Amino acid sequence: MDGHQQRLHLLARSQSQSCSRAATRPTMSRSPITSHVLDTARGRPAEGVPMVLHALNGASWTVLGSTLTDSDGRAPGLLPANAVIRPGVYKITFDTAAYFGAIGVQAFYPEVTIVFEIDDASQHYHVPLLLNPYGYSTYRGS
Repeated sequence: MDGHQQRLHLLARSQSQSCSRAATRPTMSRSPITSHVLDTARGRPAEGVPMVLHALNGASWTVLGSTLTDSDGRAPGLLPANAVIRPGVYKITFDTAAYFGAIGVQAFYPEVTIVFEIDDASQHYHVPLLLNPYGYSTYRGS
């Protein structure tokens, strides 16, 4: 085995051991609804984006939680890990004016609201936002 093949073999063995160790670790509980904001214009996580999570109750919205994105663009405190959600309609409102104002960028959308429906409350729902000053996109993450 030459040096390159030996490094590949060691890397594959190391990854295999890591995967088997990870599979035996207990899973950590996490919030049933999470989010992540990436600033696609700057090519990095969007730190400090205020967001509010609501649930639709009848004809009105109820605030369930709020937080700011961390240095990785994630919103770890949107809901507590032990929060119980029910099937229904939810929305996350992102205060993009506050984020872009803090970094000195003029933007077209002062707020982004993503409305989504949960049909299976036993699943985890990740709602990312890809953001730039003149557009945004979202998808159902994992």
